[in-house]
Amino acid sequence: MAGNHSAGRDAELPDGRGVRVAVVSAQFNDLVTGQMLDGVRSMLRALGVAGEDVIEEWVPGAFELPLGARWLAERDDVDAVIALGCVIRGDTPHFDYVAGGAADGLLRASLETGVPVVFGVLTTETLEQALERSDPARMDKGGEAALTAVAMVRFIERVAGSPVPEPQTDS
Repeated sequence: MAGNHSAGRDAELPDGRGVRVAVVSAQFNDLVTGQMLDGVRSMLRALGVAGEDVIEEWVPGAFELPLGARWLAERDDVDAVIALGCVIRGDTPHFDYVAGGAADGLLRASLETGVPVVFGVLTTETLEQALERSDPARMDKGGEAALTAVAMVRFIERVAGSPVPEPQTDS
């Protein structure tokens, strides 16, 4: 598996079977978020998350991620949300407002819904840094976000004492 994925000291990768994940990606800097989404898809498959248990949606930019994540987290068919974005520092304070707003909003969405909302927003100095971090063959931050989402669902199951519902199948 590409990238540096550490689920904890000597921990096995979590079992993603039955986990239902929503991914909300920012269209702004889609060269970067598209690579991250590829990493998410690959890691979710590797963890056993079924394709039909993954919802993918797009919002205009990183600042809109919290509202998109909140709406997805409130669905009955979502166990975790992954928010993907990229904010590259420029010459104005715009970076601080967008990155800070996205971080605060995603944290609130998670705490208010009780659904893990994974912060997959890159905050970099340059496009080159963002491309390196988002590339599934290099740093694979999208894959790390997917791993975190499944690990958090399994954590909540352990501490709450109940598993996520099994997906319904038509017989």
